[in-house]
Amino acid sequence: MTHLKSGDLVPTFSLTCDNGEVITPAALRGRPAVIFFYPEDDSGGCIDENVEFSALQTEFENRGASLIGVSPDDVASHNKFRAKYDLLPRLGADPDRAMIEAFGLWQLKKLYGREFMGLVRTSFIIDADGKIARVIRATRIKGHAAKVLIALDEVLAPDQR
Repeated sequence: MTHLKSGDLVPTFSLTCDNGEVITPAALRGRPAVIFFYPEDDSGGCIDENVEFSALQTEFENRGASLIGVSPDDVASHNKFRAKYDLLPRLGADPDRAMIEAFGLWQLKKLYGREFMGLVRTSFIIDADGKIARVIRATRIKGHAAKVLIALDEVLAPDQR
């Protein structure tokens, strides 16, 4: 799991999104943000996760939250992925894994007895002051986006819901 916890400041990063926008911690300040990290564009679980977040995009926006998906894929891959599945959240490209590693998510994984380095699927709720409000590990892909939305409601003040 990540070394980050609730109350920590968001690590420094600069992330280019598929729409050309560059996001930094300073750019996120002033409103909550949800950043969900996923391993790879156009793979089974990642498709499901991004489609679920897309279906709830309006709910996140209604709560004033920015929604950003991040993977190690590049901008060109994100553009194809978005077009193929009509995805709504901004997709951040982190091909050098600088942001992924800053968030502590590039770790040793095991699958069918094989060990390899990979991204641990995790979502972060960032408050308007740039602090991590919640860290949510995606133990199951199905329903993860809804779980993150519920967690967002728990951390928002009643007048922000």
